[in-house]
Amino acid sequence: MKNNARLLATIEALEAIEATDRPADRVVDRYLKNRRFIGSGDRGAILNRVWGLVRRRARLDWLIKEHARKLGRTPRGMVLADLMLTDGFDLPRIGEMFDGSKYAPANLNKDEADGLRRLLGKSFDDPDMPDHVRLECPPALWPLLETVYGDQIEAALMAFGTEAPFDVRINTLSGVSREQAVAALAQQNIPAVPSPLSPLGMRFDRRRPVDPLELFRSGAIEVQDEGSQLAALLVDARPGMTVVDYCAGAGGKGLVLAACMRNKGRLLLTDTSEARIKRATVRIRRAGVQNAERRVLADGDKTVKRLSGKVDRVLVDAPCTGTGTWRRNPDAKWRYGPEEVAEIVALQREILDNAARMVAPGGRAIYVTCSVLAEENEAVVESFLAAHERFFVRPIAEVWAETVAAQGGAATCPTDGIFLRLSPHLHDTDGFFVAVLERKPVEATVEPA
Repeated sequence: MKNNARLLATIEALEAIEATDRPADRVVDRYLKNRRFIGSGDRGAILNRVWGLVRRRARLDWLIKEHARKLGRTPRGMVLADLMLTDGFDLPRIGEMFDGSKYAPANLNKDEADGLRRLLGKSFDDPDMPDHVRLECPPALWPLLETVYGDQIEAALMAFGTEAPFDVRINTLSGVSREQAVAALAQQNIPAVPSPLSPLGMRFDRRRPVDPLELFRSGAIEVQDEGSQLAALLVDARPGMTVVDYCAGAGGKGLVLAACMRNKGRLLLTDTSEARIKRATVRIRRAGVQNAERRVLADGDKTVKRLSGKVDRVLVDAPCTGTGTWRRNPDAKWRYGPEEVAEIVALQREILDNAARMVAPGGRAIYVTCSVLAEENEAVVESFLAAHERFFVRPIAEVWAETVAAQGGAATCPTDGIFLRLSPHLHDTDGFFVAVLERKPVEATVEPA
């Protein structure tokens, strides 16, 4: 494809993203799958431009609004502005690419040309640009993030604006060690190194397709962020236990639980979405998991009631705003404001309350989000503890020593405090929160003399 055809595809992909509430990555994947004539090199160029534009959205939008309104705050206008501000192209060169020929964007109109002239000499370092714009943060979420990060907010948000590393996890059920996997990948000229915190993780040199790899096809490795690996390990699932992954989704953390249990005991993967549970089926088979049951929690389901007080470990991977995944899903940040956060928090509290009913005396509920907002994390846990006096917080450093460190991961927990709080600018993982909530053992009754 010529550059102008790539630009047309970029505009169309951005228009498709704007036309739906679906996650942008799925929209773009569908767009490209429907155009199989686009080669791999062209796909890479289109994706780089699309995700770059999504990551620069607030600044581009502000610059157009302040200096070049006639350009239009549309996907086409954003691409035009980006060519000048990011690529440094001048008006004649941009006009050559927007020439209206076959497979090219339509010719520049007078307003667009005038808008581009007004952007000459402008940059992303405009001194009048507000901090929340410069750091690509929705204004409604700025105070919430400032509460969490304080004087580190700039470093944190700059890290959220970068591309996430590409992490994979070794499947210990496969019999292939991390060292063996690294060596096998090296033979295929795929550089990978052990991840710094997780005993199961490997970090590739860059994002790569894993479907063709024998290690992936055989179930020896799975794609999973290091932070997600750690969250699953901190559940401390052991052979012979009864373990519930209460919001299992496509089963990523559930696979770690099964491996920790060595296929011994009962593992129940539940979710309210039948589609998500179905997506877990292929992964479960590929990983060689034999002790997992899958169940859709439809209205009237009695799973929680039947398991009340009988479960050793309940992983509550709660639905959240996903603020911790902005590096991977930069479009997601624009979906949430204070009202949406409040709705999600109410749901999180309900889910944690329900899940905790299943925990046996001496058992644990492990509350996890991929959000960095205190409203979804500490505040939810504090509310739960206030209403459930039989539960207490197990300090995360203790659990880390018994799980992550014991399996060969980092010797000490990377965060202070009683909870785990991971952030890209400090740990180069997705943003994660983990609280281990333990139910007190049943006190022995004393017979009267």
